[in-house]
Amino acid sequence: MPPDRAPEDVEPGDLAGIPRPREQAGLVGHEEAGAAFAAAIGAGRLHHAWLIGGPRGIGKATLAYRVARWLLAHPDGGQPGTLAVDPAHPASRGVAALSHPNLVALRRTRPPGAKTLATKISVDAARRALDLFGSTGGQAGYRICIVDSAEDLNANSANALLKMIEEPPARALFLIVSHAPGRLLPTIRSRCRALTLRPLTIEQVGAVVTGLSPPFPAPAPEALARAAALSEGSVARAVAMLDPATASLVAEVEALLARLDQPDWRRILALAERLAPREAEELFAASLETVFRFVSDELDRRRHEPPARLAALVEVCDKIARAAREAATYNLDRRPLVLSLFGDLAGAVRAA
Repeated sequence: MPPDRAPEDVEPGDLAGIPRPREQAGLVGHEEAGAAFAAAIGAGRLHHAWLIGGPRGIGKATLAYRVARWLLAHPDGGQPGTLAVDPAHPASRGVAALSHPNLVALRRTRPPGAKTLATKISVDAARRALDLFGSTGGQAGYRICIVDSAEDLNANSANALLKMIEEPPARALFLIVSHAPGRLLPTIRSRCRALTLRPLTIEQVGAVVTGLSPPFPAPAPEALARAAALSEGSVARAVAMLDPATASLVAEVEALLARLDQPDWRRILALAERLAPREAEELFAASLETVFRFVSDELDRRRHEPPARLAALVEVCDKIARAAREAATYNLDRRPLVLSLFGDLAGAVRAA
């Protein structure tokens, strides 16, 4: 059960009623990735920096904390038959509370007095976290930094991390979680062992959600089946789809996409207004995922047609993705983006 949290206790990726990655003892799926870590540990050849890539919400951070928990629980090393550690073990409690002296998490936090999380990991935050590797304190064994996620680093904090992994101290370990490894500095990627995690299966997503304990409400079987089917292997997406507000929004976007031959601009304008507020960021993300899923399904359905006929759809997807990144970076009004999105898609569908 996730611990009670104060209203000000907020971290990136938090889901209501669900334990954070560092609080979860189990891990569904990713057996090959776990075996890769276990083999490296057992052989005494654990690379000092790992880049754990894959889509959001599939368990990358959970795996990173699982590896850290085992190493902190076994400072003298050994051959792990499994990376599981008893939740009652002192190392497990230290990881869950981020209080272990040999572990630091580099992530976005909420600055004192601020109402929201920082949009990026600052260079000062990176340097404070990396002080762990310049100190002589702590305990025997590995000193571990978990970066969650690399996309939240700004240019200066990324360079601070790079300098540390270029010349790491002895028994230092960096577990770098990334949702889009290809966008990282090539110099960081080149110094890491890459480990790409695949999306979970529909059955695995269902198993994770079913296994969540109160206060997370048990979903109806029909709702869970739809959420898992639309999750694209991400537990975070499945949980979002179980939220009534998100489910109704996705249904509305799907209905509008089904009528691209005759766009309903009144409803599209209402959708744009719904997605405009800053607090609608997660709903906006769900809308984009629904759009990209629609385009992917459309391309798959028409895969036997000449590529030139489908090029317009691909170009619109690229344009939407760029516009969404710019809107997030510069805090732009999302209403024009939503309107142009449907206009461009309607034109692309007609062209195809």
